[in-house]
Amino acid sequence: MNENRDKWCENVILVDADYVDKVAFDLIVNFERILGRRIPQGDMARWLECIALDGGLRPQTSDTRHQTSIQVVLLHKQAQMQNFQPGVFADLDGKAFTGPLGEFMVSCVQVEEMVTMDDLFIDSMQVISNAAEVRRLIVVPNAEQLYNKVREGLRHADDEKRITVLAMQPMEGGNFRQEILGYSLMAALGIRGEELKG
Repeated sequence: MNENRDKWCENVILVDADYVDKVAFDLIVNFERILGRRIPQGDMARWLECIALDGGLRPQTSDTRHQTSIQVVLLHKQAQMQNFQPGVFADLDGKAFTGPLGEFMVSCVQVEEMVTMDDLFIDSMQVISNAAEVRRLIVVPNAEQLYNKVREGLRHADDEKRITVLAMQPMEGGNFRQEILGYSLMAALGIRGEELKG
């Protein structure tokens, strides 16, 4: 992540893609057993829209003068996400799609040998959260092992920025909003709430 890059969008989503892929796999295995049916791969575009909603973005109205841009940064070590479609990082990198929330522009950053995923994630998160042009940041870390560093890294974030951290369970404290990661993943995997009531 280059601190001197041209410019960030007002809305940025930062994801540990390897972690999200692992959580999606666990959900698929568990829900196939619970529901007694095959669970398809997650819909990447649907998942990104769901976490953007979790981060406070809302559908654009006809009186919106310009299209909202959402920059998505997927950090990864593996070559592809096994449990999402599309999931090959080489195919996703540099691509964009437009939906009711705006235009999502995807960048995939491979974690090289010289740095760990955790270090790159925290460094990237701090660079993005400190960028003056960023007004909304949605963070999807490997919260089980990285949450304290995320909380510490965002401690001095500008209060004017809307920062949302997604984790599988509520975490203690922090200078940000929190949402449950599992809900957006279930939506992307096609698991409906009414299925769970029976």
